[in-house]
Amino acid sequence: MISVKRLVLAFAIATTFVPVAALAQSPVELASDQQALLASPDPAVARNKKLVFDFWREVQAGDLTNLDLYMDENYIQHSPGVASGRAGFRAFFDRRGGAARPVKPTIDNLVSLIGEGDLVVMALRREMPDPRNPGQTYTTTWFDMFRVVEGKIGEHWDYGLVRAPAADPGSSSGMAPG
Repeated sequence: MISVKRLVLAFAIATTFVPVAALAQSPVELASDQQALLASPDPAVARNKKLVFDFWREVQAGDLTNLDLYMDENYIQHSPGVASGRAGFRAFFDRRGGAARPVKPTIDNLVSLIGEGDLVVMALRREMPDPRNPGQTYTTTWFDMFRVVEGKIGEHWDYGLVRAPAADPGSSSGMAPG
């Protein structure tokens, strides 16, 4: 399990991206050079960041072909909409259905990718309807954190919303938007 100190560090890093005042918000900016985000003076951190980056690119395209290469069989999932284990993750995406699309060289809406030890945190831009201004939207930042164990993704955290049942059980997601 992750230590409290490391979780606090990851939270501190993640919250540095949160706007101070929603009314005076600056739009969330995307990373201009995603490949540069993969660099690290620590080769292990660079490998972990690349693993998460490639995993996310493929999953956002609906391609689970290489899931066994990326994810530990005993993967621990902290998002309430997805079961733990590689099989649970695969089942979640199988329920969502849809054909795989070509894998892009970049991640949609990527703001930042930060690595520290065995943790990798992704910040992603999300456009949301503005409840104060019907018909308008605002941007915000959502976070996913992964723990890499022996070269595979072993654990995942995200905003993990519990959603009301949908008419189509495959249409709701507990995973961060990609």
